[in-house]
Amino acid sequence: MADLNLQQLVEAIPKSVLNASDRDLEGFQKILQETIKLREGHLNLQKMIKSYSLSSPTHTNQR
Repeated sequence: MADLNLQQLVEAIPKSVLNASDRDLEGFQKILQETIKLREGHLNLQKMIKSYSLSSPTHTNQR
């Protein structure tokens, strides 16, 4: 999936979100916050794996 710029992201917000109640928007905001945390965690995990694979020996079957 291609990265969207901020304008494209905002333009893609459905009207249902724009017309939602304050309570629904609060719930939606919580979901977005948790999604951002999950995304950041995933990116950090990818960095850790890349770092580990670059620093570990090529032979991983040694135990």
